[in-house]
Amino acid sequence: MEPISTALLLAVAGGAGGEAGRQLWAKLSDLVRRETPETAGGVVELTSLEASPDAADRAQALGAALCLRAERDSAFKDGLTQWHQQAQALRTGDGDTKNTISGGTQEGPVLQGRDFSGINFNG
Repeated sequence: MEPISTALLLAVAGGAGGEAGRQLWAKLSDLVRRETPETAGGVVELTSLEASPDAADRAQALGAALCLRAERDSAFKDGLTQWHQQAQALRTGDGDTKNTISGGTQEGPVLQGRDFSGINFNG
C-alpha cells in the first residue's frame, strides 16, 4: 500500500479543506476505531494527532501505524485505500497554480489562486 503522507495527515487533522476535511477526518477516525483484537492498531496514534494536529512526529507515527495495520488486515487496507483516494482529491495548498485569462474582454469578478471555498458573488 502507498504510504499516507505526513503532510496529508497534518492537513486533514488540522481541518484543511473546511467541511470536506472534517468529514475525511471523521471517516478515518471511524475506520481506525473499527478494530478487532487481531487487527488492532492506530487508535493511540490517531488520538495523539487529534490532541496536537500540527505535530509532524505524531502524523508520521499514525502513517506508520496505518500502513502496518493495512498489511495485516485486508478489509482495513481496502477502506484505507478508498479513504486515501478521497483525501488526495482534497487540495490543501500544496502545489503550483497557473492562472490564465484569455479570449477577449472579460466582465465580472475574477479570482486568481487556488483552493477557494465559501465564495458567493451574489451577496
